[in-house]
Amino acid sequence: MTFDPDIAVVAVAARSDDPLVIMSLDGTCSLAALRDEAGRRREHPCRAITMSSRSLMLATPAKARLGDGASAYIPSFGKLVGRVGRVMTGGFVLTLMLTPRQRERIVARLAWMQEHQAHDTRDLRQHQRIVPREPFGQITFADGRCLSCLVLDMSVSGAALSADRVPPIGTLLTVGRVPARVCRHFPEGFAVSFLAQQQPADLERLLLGR
Repeated sequence: MTFDPDIAVVAVAARSDDPLVIMSLDGTCSLAALRDEAGRRREHPCRAITMSSRSLMLATPAKARLGDGASAYIPSFGKLVGRVGRVMTGGFVLTLMLTPRQRERIVARLAWMQEHQAHDTRDLRQHQRIVPREPFGQITFADGRCLSCLVLDMSVSGAALSADRVPPIGTLLTVGRVPARVCRHFPEGFAVSFLAQQQPADLERLLLGR
């Protein structure tokens, strides 16, 4: 994965009192257990994938361990500290440690992003969108080439993806094991529609190749 400087909200799914925002925001992160020769925390590039006032999902090459102390610097939110609450292939979820005042500010900022920026990447799918627990997948093109991707959200009829390459609209490809067609571009990725509607119980397993 490459880390570009563009900042854009990709989609939104939320409770009104504590919004969960699906995003693609670049920053840096550090883990208490990973230090240089001088004993300083090593900084690693990261990308914020989802965020609420209580947790932050990061895609990063840093290898985290459950319970590690960690921090992330995301320009739109500043420095955020907490502990690793879940470890995934290619990243981790940071459980945020915030004062009530800090949490209120985060909620307000996320609500603003939800209200003012979600329209830029509105999802035209009629079916309920789901945020996968581990959003790292693979795209396979008709010529056999493969590309790693982030599954930002998914439904039984399509998905929103972020990858280092944005295929032209109309491109046929397979996401995991699901045949699809690129139907739309947005600032941080693209949407695909599945060639056949999927069963909800099988969606994550097929889409993410589990």
